[in-house]
Amino acid sequence: MGVRPPVLRGWEPPATVYGPGHRGVDLAAPAGAPVRAVAAGRVLFAGRVAGRGVVSVALAGTDLRTTYEPVRPSVEKGDEVSAGEVVGSVEAPGSHCGTAPCVHWGLLRGETYLDPLSLLPPWLLARGPSRLLPVPA
Repeated sequence: MGVRPPVLRGWEPPATVYGPGHRGVDLAAPAGAPVRAVAAGRVLFAGRVAGRGVVSVALAGTDLRTTYEPVRPSVEKGDEVSAGEVVGSVEAPGSHCGTAPCVHWGLLRGETYLDPLSLLPPWLLARGPSRLLPVPA
């Protein structure tokens, strides 16, 4: 069972293809924390891009791929991963969220960015307090 990490910055889709926005979500995570695959798939890339560690996974049976950064990869291109499998660890702060350690999590279909939180189960996305309802007699 997972726990939703705090979202430091949410999904902000750009108005145009090259317009400003935030093409993913930033999740709070301490440096060194494990980064787990959201779903089963095949590693497309594991390495450095512009000085940051990046892992990209094509999700099995879909046309979707996820990206995680800044991550110290523990997988290699071509590896098969299962849902929840560790694909790397969070790199030290200073490379994406300023001084706060975080993971930038992205989701793409082709070249179109999507909200990665849409992959999570509803119970993990619930906001606010729970409300108890009476049981019918």
